Formats: sequence, C-alpha cells, structure tokens
Amino acid sequence: MELVIMYLVAIAAVGIVGFMLVKKMDIKISLFLIGIVLMYIALLMGKDISFTDFVSSGVTWLDPFKVVGDQFVSTLTSAGFIILILGGYTGYMSHIGANEVTVSVLAKPIAHIKSPYILVPITFLLGNLLSLVIPSASNLAIILMATLYPVLRQAGMSLLSAAAVIATTATIMPTPLGSDNVAIAAELAKTDMFSGLTASDYVFRYHVLVSIPTLLVMALAHYFWQKFMDKRAGSDLTDGDVDLAEVKAVEGSALYRTVYAILPLLPIIMLLIVFAITSTTGAKIDLSVELASILSFVIAIICELIRTRKGKETLAGTESFFKGMGGAMPIVALLVAASVFVVGLKSIGLITELQNAMTGLSGSGMGFVLPLILVGLTALIVLLSGSGTALFFAMVPLMVPLAAAAGINVLAVSIPMGLAGNLLRAVSPVSAVVMIVAGSIKKSPIDIVRRTSVPMIAGVIVMFILSMAIFLPMGA
Repeated sequence: MELVIMYLVAIAAVGIVGFMLVKKMDIKISLFLIGIVLMYIALLMGKDISFTDFVSSGVTWLDPFKVVGDQFVSTLTSAGFIILILGGYTGYMSHIGANEVTVSVLAKPIAHIKSPYILVPITFLLGNLLSLVIPSASNLAIILMATLYPVLRQAGMSLLSAAAVIATTATIMPTPLGSDNVAIAAELAKTDMFSGLTASDYVFRYHVLVSIPTLLVMALAHYFWQKFMDKRAGSDLTDGDVDLAEVKAVEGSALYRTVYAILPLLPIIMLLIVFAITSTTGAKIDLSVELASILSFVIAIICELIRTRKGKETLAGTESFFKGMGGAMPIVALLVAASVFVVGLKSIGLITELQNAMTGLSGSGMGFVLPLILVGLTALIVLLSGSGTALFFAMVPLMVPLAAAAGINVLAVSIPMGLAGNLLRAVSPVSAVVMIVAGSIKKSPIDIVRRTSVPMIAGVIVMFILSMAIFLPMGA
C-alpha cells in the first residue's frame, strides 16, 4: 500500500511540474513548494529526509524548510557562485559595448561571400560561435536579425532560409561558461570517477567529442535542406518586410575593435590555453571558470580606464557586473528549486525504486534505454513548452544515481539530454527564438519550424548515436 501511495504522489508531483512547463509558467516557487510538500509526506510515511549530511534543526516539522536553506548554501558555494560570476561578466561586457563589437567584427566577413547557399552553413557556425558571447538564444536572434539578416538578404539568401539559420544560431556550442555545463560538472565532481572535474574538463574532454561533429553535420544538413526547400517553394527573394531592431553602429580604431572583440571571449580563450598547456605538458595550473572570469573582468576594467581616461565613470560602470550577478540569480534559484524537488522525490522513496528498475538494465546490453527515455522526455517538454532548461536542471541531481543503477557512464546520460534540449528549442513553434524570428519577417512560426526541423532533428540523431558510441563502452 505504501508503494502505491508513493507512486501516486510522485506521479501527481511530476504531473504538476510537467503541466507548468508546458504552460510556460515560472516554476521555481512551485518546485520549492512541491519539494517541501513531498518531504512532509515522507515524514508522515515515517521516512527520513534524504539529503546528504543533513543535520536536523531539532524540530522535525521545520526540517523541510531547513533543507531549502542548506541547499542554497551548498549551491551558492559551488555551481551557483560560478553562474553568478558569469552573469556578472556578461553584464559588464554588455555595459561597455564589447558584445556589440564582437558581433560586428565576426559578422563583417560575411558581407564578402556572395553565394547564398555557401552562406547558410557559414552563418550557422558563426552564429553558434557568437552564442559564446550572447548565450540567450532570443537576444542573439534579435541582434542578428538587425545586423546579419540584411547582409544575408543582399547576398541573395531567401527570406525563410535566412530566418531559419538565425533561429538556430544558439544550439550546442561547447563552452565551460554555460550554466548547464557548470551545473553538471559540479555534480559529477562529487563522484569518485570524476572527482575534481571542472567545467573546462567536462566541456573540452567530453562535450566537444559530441557537440563539434554534431554542429558540422547540422551545418551540412542546413545547406541541403534550405536549398531543397527553396527549390520546392520557388522562393521569392524579394518578399517580406522585416522589423529591424535598432543597433548602434560600432565605431572606433582598429585597436579598439580588436581588443573589445576579444574581451567577451577572453575567459574561454584563457581556459582553452590552460587546458592545452596542462594536457600537453602535464603542468598543474588550476584556472577555474570563476578565476578566468574575474581575471578577465580586471583586464576589461583596465581597458576601459585606458580608453575613457575617466576613472570615476569607469569604476561606477563596474556596478553593471554586480547587477549582472543579480540577473543570473534566477538560474541559481532554479537549480536550487530543482534540487529541493529531487530531495522530496528521494525522501518518499521514488529514486530508490527507479534505481532498482534501472539495475535490471545493467549488463543486459540495453544501457541506451535510459538515455533514450530521457532524451524523449526532453523532446516532448521542449516541443510543448519551448524550453528544456528547467527539466535539465531538475534532472541534474538524478543523473549520477540513475546512470550508476543502469550500469552506464553518467556522460551517456548528461551529454545527450543536455544537447537535446538546446537543439530542439528551434523546432518548437512556441519557443521565444522561433516566435521572435517569425514575428520579424511576418511569417508563421510553423513556416520557420519547417525550415529548422530537419537540421535540428538530424543533429539530435547524430549526437545521440555519437554519445552512445563514445560513452556507453566506458562503463559506469
């Protein structure tokens, strides 16, 4: 009877979360509340709260709320702190105009390419590179519609081809600065197998093995699919008025444009250089993501002091760094809320039952089933809601125990699930990026999805096959 109650409660809890995701509601508070309720239900069932190294407050009925506080402390001293620092650096780059310089400098060579279909894969890969600077898919689309779209049209690219490429520019570029990669690396670092793993190690050693080949395949798929769709539609290259956002023209000397184009990418450049040195020489250099970001922040301040020669104004502008940290707090809160929700599920015993079910897969040659189920679930949620971020963060604390129970390497779970959410966003007609692009060219979101679906689905298939081929043989 207890098992039946546990499953009914778990199904109801997961159902509520799924409903809110589909309705595109902010679910942070709901995850907190549902997690707390689940912990109270566990206490009523005579179970303990399943939280690592948990010390009771002394009053049992206050303990679920203490879990929330403890989880905030735990997250803010690890992955949460890194995410806040990254948010601060991004905020400062926007304040000093460096992001706009980077977009301008990288996009400029596009104007010299006159073949519209050669431009398709080049623009796709360039856009993904720019997502390192502007991680928000919708913000990047707004900027590219204003700056790159006119160039693509002048080169003879069709309306829908240009729109489709721009709608898919923020996908799976491997970066240790991504909040999803930071979160999973922090979780893996707690295990014996990946002890001490950093976000840089996770991305440069494992993520790139799947993401880079997948990006190249998608670029190629884009080329053939847009060409095919244009031919079938008899594309009219002159139709469509576009509502272009106002973007300031980037002015300044060659030195200014060079330095400020590099600044947004400086943390990644530092991490890549250190990773290359440590990998080839065996030298021990501990350059974390947060250290690279702080060093880059200091360098950026010096650059601003040299450029403006106004110390007071420059120092006052650094306030944007701390405002950027505040802007990243919702991501940290979502990570904490998802963890509290998982604690609730663990406390009622659901995770133990799932682990027992997964144990049956161990050694059966069916190790791909768990990743396939999670990718399928991600696909469903992303297509219906337009976002897979919340689901991914909710699953982060579960990936290690479920993969261990199934007898497979956790990378075979974390990488395909994380990549699937980012890839399928451009296939959802209700995603922000698709609606922004569709609204700009006065077309239906379905028209955009017809152009993005084949390249993105091809990417999902390729990345899943690569993930299984590379990581399943590694074992748990």
